[in-house]
Amino acid sequence: MKWEGNRESDNVEDVRGSGGGGGGFGFGGRSIGIGSIVIALVGGWIFGVNPMTILSIMSGGGGPAPVQQQQTQAPANDRDSKFVRVVLADTEDVWTKLFREQGGTYQKPALRLYTGRTQTACGAGSSATGPFYCPADSKVYLDMSFFQLMEERFKVEGEFAQAYVIAHEIGHHVQHAMGLTDKVDQVRQRGTEKQANAMSVRLELQADCFAGVWAFHANQSRAILEQGDVDAALKAASAIGDDALQRQSQGHVVPDSFTHGTSEQRARWFKRGLETGKVDTCDTFAARQL
Repeated sequence: MKWEGNRESDNVEDVRGSGGGGGGFGFGGRSIGIGSIVIALVGGWIFGVNPMTILSIMSGGGGPAPVQQQQTQAPANDRDSKFVRVVLADTEDVWTKLFREQGGTYQKPALRLYTGRTQTACGAGSSATGPFYCPADSKVYLDMSFFQLMEERFKVEGEFAQAYVIAHEIGHHVQHAMGLTDKVDQVRQRGTEKQANAMSVRLELQADCFAGVWAFHANQSRAILEQGDVDAALKAASAIGDDALQRQSQGHVVPDSFTHGTSEQRARWFKRGLETGKVDTCDTFAARQL
C-alpha cells in the first residue's frame, strides 16, 4: 500500500503507555446470562462495536458509563502511528467529499491509540476486544497489538489489510452519522436475541462495504493500491467471518448466533464497495440475501 508522504490527520489521540485506568463494566436493566456474554464477546472481539455496547443493548441498559479523563500525549512519530494518521486522514478526505456531494457535512471522528485498556463513553475497553467504534463519543479505539494478532492468529499480513480494519471502524462512524446505528439499536432492543444478531450482521456487512467504498475513492485519488493489497484485505475479511471464528473456537457453527456475517459475506460486501465506490450499493438492510 502506498501511503508514505500523504496527509496525516490531527484527530488521533495517542495515549499509549499512559495506562487506561480502572473501572469495570456496569449495566442497567435486565440481568445477562453467560450465553449473552459469549455472543457479545464473539461479536465484538473482531472489527465490531464495543462488546459492552452490545451487552448494554441486550440488557436494556441505561446510559453510557462515565468516562475517566486521560491525558493525551503529543503524537508519536513512529512508523505505526504515522500510518494510522495517514489512513485516518484518507478516510476523512473520502467521506468529506461523499457527504458534501449529498449536501451533508461529515463530522470527523477521533481515533484513540491505547495500550492494554482504556475508558470510553461506552464502558471500559481492552485490547482483548479488538478495534471498536463507540457511538456515544464518536471515537474509534485501537490497540496496535491487534495488527500483530492478525498476523499471528489469522496469517493476514500487509498494510492495506490493516487499513481495511481502520476503514471498517470508520464505516461504523459513517453509519452513526447517517442515523443508522440508532435505528438498528431500537430494532435490536425490541426484538429477540436472534433478531438482534441478524440486525448486527447487516450493520457489520455494511461497514465492510463502506470500507470498500473508501478504498475505491482513495485509490482513484491517490493510487494507494499495490499488487496483492486487495487479496490481503479479502483474506482479512474472510478470516474473521463468524463461521470461521466459530469453527476455530468451538469446532462447529451456530448461524443464529452470527453477529458479523460469514467469511464469504464479509469478503463479498467489501468487494462490492471496492468495485462500485457507491454508498447506495451498500444497503444491506434492503438486501433480500446477504
